[in-house]
Amino acid sequence: MNWFSLATLSAAAFGIITIIDSHLLARRMPGLREYLLLVGAFHLVYGFVFFPLFPLPPGTGVWTVTVAIASNILRTGGIVIMLYALKKEEVSQVVPVVYTYPVFVAIMAVPLLGETLYYLQWLAIIMVVAGAILVSFQQSSSGSVVWRVKPLLILFGSSLLMAMGDITGKYALNYISSWNMLWVSEFCMAGIFILTSLRPHILRQLANIKQKGSTMAWLVFNEALVPIMLLLMFLALKTGPVSLVSTIVGGSRPVFVFIFAFILSRLFPRFIEWHADGGMLVLRFIAIAMIVGGITMIQLG
Repeated sequence: MNWFSLATLSAAAFGIITIIDSHLLARRMPGLREYLLLVGAFHLVYGFVFFPLFPLPPGTGVWTVTVAIASNILRTGGIVIMLYALKKEEVSQVVPVVYTYPVFVAIMAVPLLGETLYYLQWLAIIMVVAGAILVSFQQSSSGSVVWRVKPLLILFGSSLLMAMGDITGKYALNYISSWNMLWVSEFCMAGIFILTSLRPHILRQLANIKQKGSTMAWLVFNEALVPIMLLLMFLALKTGPVSLVSTIVGGSRPVFVFIFAFILSRLFPRFIEWHADGGMLVLRFIAIAMIVGGITMIQLG
């Protein structure tokens, strides 16, 4: 598969993961730290599995490893902010704003990595980002359409961290394999999640989770998808231009989240938070058309 297909599949997997994240955080978990502790345990196991199977290439320098670690710390920081927002906000509004990060990637990739973008590609990136922002508009209780500033600024912080993670990740992938980057990512996520969440009261809260069997089943399924999603993204970053890979991954993720959330809201209304009338649905469909149009321009280019 080429980088475009890898990036699209990664985004589709992310859509499923985010929907389940939202369900677990909003419906089943007592708090964000409890969730991060469980997720961190899974990724620690993955790290120890992949590390001996895929050793670093001979002669890999300390600088390359440092950049790879920094890349995944930045990306993990963005993920933590996004998960915090998912605990409080509707998933279909959080994800589009976070994944405006391709515009930051494009701005940084041209001077830092020497990538070249033509006018049509810049137009495509702008369309994707504009569509992602449009999806984030929300209907207030009075029926008017609003764009909430405070959550937006927090989510843009997450977006910037993810963009910096992609830029530094692209540099590291010039010297190490996608599998190497995967286990570095697993160890970084596990370390951050566990160190920030391992507290006695958190363990007590986890012991009192209701519906433990079904909750753990959803968690196991979700975390099994995460390394697949990450590997597909790293393979795309390694083989394609980071600015365009980030646009495909970041731009199409809100589309998949919206589609999955819309379907689930109709089939299983209690599974996730979803509030949208006919007018908001039309607005979001227009936004998705802009995103898909921009992605199509990139593919044709």
